[in-house]
Amino acid sequence: MNSTRFRLPAALLAVGALATGAAVPAHAQYREKIANDMSQCRADSGPAVLVTVDGVKAARGRIRVQSYRATSSEWLAKGRWLARVEAPAKAGTMTFCVPVPGAGSYGIAVRHDLDGDGETDLMSDGGGMSNNPSINIFNLGKPSYKKTAITVGGGVKSIRIQMRYM
Repeated sequence: MNSTRFRLPAALLAVGALATGAAVPAHAQYREKIANDMSQCRADSGPAVLVTVDGVKAARGRIRVQSYRATSSEWLAKGRWLARVEAPAKAGTMTFCVPVPGAGSYGIAVRHDLDGDGETDLMSDGGGMSNNPSINIFNLGKPSYKKTAITVGGGVKSIRIQMRYM
């Protein structure tokens, strides 16, 4: 009977730690490469962002969709993306499902690596961001997190991103 009495509080503590996220290592919340699982964007699923990417230039190379927290310290910061979905490019329109950790404010960045070499070529590769902010020489393609932030609740948020190429 004593062993049962001690196991129950320990089990409750473990459940509490999981619920508060204490059992998840800090590094596990970033850089998660995931498949484009559209079932995670069904009406009864979430939280997630259903991203429709318009204007993909060509059916070659790879499209990369990454989610970030919409904060000044995390938006487009190296290694601070939450989830990444990659797929072979298809000309025209493509759709991606990007789950997010919970309700909150996020930004989505899309890149078309036209030659598929993993390197960014400003003269040929394309890109786009949530809310389709204008990109010019003065902001060097990195608009403020405030311009790209989208609010995601407990369900699925649908957005459209227009690709831009030089």
